[in-house]
Amino acid sequence: MYAVIKTGGKQYRVAAGQKLKIEQIPADIGQEISLDQVLSVGEGDQIKIGTPFVSGAVVKATVLAQGRHPKVKIFKMRRRKHYRKQQGHRQNYTEVRIEAITA
Repeated sequence: MYAVIKTGGKQYRVAAGQKLKIEQIPADIGQEISLDQVLSVGEGDQIKIGTPFVSGAVVKATVLAQGRHPKVKIFKMRRRKHYRKQQGHRQNYTEVRIEAITA
């Protein structure tokens, strides 16, 4: 069984037992969370598609870690103009393991 969930402005296709890094959620490590914005649920060749969400569908997940992605370097330059600008960014994430999908 798999589901397509929406969290942090992104959509993910998840299955039970899968580890996933999503946008940061304020939760403690080891805490169980429920993701209720389920767009579709499928098993084999059967699929339920929500309008926009599937009613009654919930994805249970356990928080494994809170962390930060590797640094992304932003470098801007205009040649022959003595303009150089360097920036960096590290995005926060929450790592979760999908425990169960109920539809």
